[in-house]
Amino acid sequence: MKEKPSRKTFRSRLDEMVYQLRADIMNGALKPGEYLPSESSLVEQYHLSNKTVRKGLEQLVEEGLIVKIHRIGSMVTEAAQRTVTTITLGCTYSIERDLELNLLLSDFHTEYPSIRVKTVMNTSDNALSFGDYIERGIIDVFTMNQLDFQEFLEKGAIETLEPLSVNEDIYPFLTNSFSHNGILYVQPLIFSPIVLCYNTEHFREAGLPEPDGSWTWDDVVRTASLLSGNNQRYGLYFHLLSENRWPAFLLQSGMKFEWDDHGNCDISGSKMLESINLCKQLIHNKEIFPQYLSEGSHDATRWFLQEKFSMFLTNYMTINEYKHTNLPYDISPLPYIEDPKTLTVVVGMALNKHSKEKEAAKLLIHFLSSRRAQQQILKQTLSIPSVKAIAESEIKDDPLNRPSRFPLFREILGTMRFHRDLNITVSTFHTVRDLLKMYWSDMIDEETLCKRIYNELPPEAAAIARN
Repeated sequence: MKEKPSRKTFRSRLDEMVYQLRADIMNGALKPGEYLPSESSLVEQYHLSNKTVRKGLEQLVEEGLIVKIHRIGSMVTEAAQRTVTTITLGCTYSIERDLELNLLLSDFHTEYPSIRVKTVMNTSDNALSFGDYIERGIIDVFTMNQLDFQEFLEKGAIETLEPLSVNEDIYPFLTNSFSHNGILYVQPLIFSPIVLCYNTEHFREAGLPEPDGSWTWDDVVRTASLLSGNNQRYGLYFHLLSENRWPAFLLQSGMKFEWDDHGNCDISGSKMLESINLCKQLIHNKEIFPQYLSEGSHDATRWFLQEKFSMFLTNYMTINEYKHTNLPYDISPLPYIEDPKTLTVVVGMALNKHSKEKEAAKLLIHFLSSRRAQQQILKQTLSIPSVKAIAESEIKDDPLNRPSRFPLFREILGTMRFHRDLNITVSTFHTVRDLLKMYWSDMIDEETLCKRIYNELPPEAAAIARN
């Protein structure tokens, strides 16, 4: 018996029909005065009912793109292509590197010559810093990661985001990371697990086996000590205080922050405390880890390129810094403590509900998450596209310095976790980071750390649940 199509499938077909007709109008394939295909043709082409097709056409009528003429059909209006539409994209400085954004926008302009995209760079990595621009409708679309989305949700700012249509080509777990109550608010574009990056030449010279998915942190420490030498090169380095580094260790403990019946959070004697202590042991091991006061993960990226250390923690987006170099490197799954888990970074695009150019902005989001643009991302960068079929496709005649183990993300999808899995709000996340920073710097001892977490993390600090 043939399976009955789901309501979600019908919705996806309707969205695709509306998108394609709108695109054909705005890129000039359908000119003012010309008629859309007949309703019966659209019913057959998109496998929709007459009622659903009419619903989609009414949406285009409301947008002013077509007018329905009784007994004749749906005609493209003169207003549809009267002027060039400009939309403003807010993004972080790393987006150009992560997506090769200028190339994608150039391709978008070719597809939609009546739409221009102006970019505004965010001086902060936090999407909420665009707050005033969002409220005033100054930016139409903007990038954010999954931690930004959690903060939007917790602060009620999600009301400023326009709901989006689900792209069924995208990995479902990425779509879920940007959804609340079954509604998608941010379209995923790229993602990455935190991985171990290493210099293959250093391992070859030392006659050591390269890291693999079976490695624990004990293996890392032992190998790093063999790779370090005379303060000229260290075996291991990473910026622990990065929001995409230290949480990975806590996730590997197999625990999350929980409160007892008295409203207290006790981590003393726990696996989580062991993972916190592992971090301290790593960064205080002068034999393998440089005592360097880094300002951010970019320091680790730069020093690894200069071969000052042999291993570091990073993600696929960051190794874009090496795609045009001759650096001998590769990647491996993150070493583990209790469970082989890793932290996941997802970057997507949101639509401002206050935008005055919503339809043009929707076209940009749809384009960037389309197979065409996602294929360009795979070809031009080392970032992992969000569209499953593209991310897992074969790369031929690759001109980039791509790690040979690039496809390993496919094998570790089941180990990927998110910040929210620690069960704390974003504000509490920063509180915990500050406490850990003091502990790792020997400003407080273990007992004080546990007491402060016990007393300073109220039950309200638990992350807001979402489905």
